Amino acid sequence: MDDTLGDLMSAPPELPDVVQRAFDVCRQAGYVAFCRNETGRLLATLAATRGGTMAEFGTGCGVGTAWLRSGVRNGARILTAELDESLAGAAAKIFDDDAKVEVLAADWNVLRDRGPFSLLFLDSGSPSEVGVESVIDLVEPGGIVVLDDFAPCESWPPITYGRVDTLREQWLTDDRFTAVEVMVAADASAVIATRR
Repeated sequence: MDDTLGDLMSAPPELPDVVQRAFDVCRQAGYVAFCRNETGRLLATLAATRGGTMAEFGTGCGVGTAWLRSGVRNGARILTAELDESLAGAAAKIFDDDAKVEVLAADWNVLRDRGPFSLLFLDSGSPSEVGVESVIDLVEPGGIVVLDDFAPCESWPPITYGRVDTLREQWLTDDRFTAVEVMVAADASAVIATRR
């Protein structure tokens, strides 16, 4: 038996219908950069704890949005923005008849006027784009930020590709958030930060 984290984690093999539809859209579009199922299950779980409006920056073909939608409770909604118009259009088809989800073909900055949000999901990137200072005003007190696409790291400060990962360090040490890095698979982690 291979003793990796992936073999030790359990999850049902079935996907929620809305997530399966999103994967079908990705396949048809030839799009392969999407939210992992492990991260998706985390998103669904966190979405189930939130009311109000949640947001995602960088919809792609809608897999992350679908995972959020699979956990959304009554009274909550999701706004998601994708810069690539063809991807945004493909994602919007998944949610055509769903009043809880709005897909915008636009840069994520258009969501600045629609917040603050109870949950904000975004990919890791440069500190100037998704760092604490760029995001804090978009999250309500008690709101959650989820940043994915990190590689697990056992050292402090966190090192990625031979350099200090300043984005991860920033999120894990800012006093305005309580944050933790969570491994979602042997080769993937996410930072979850709650605004104080």
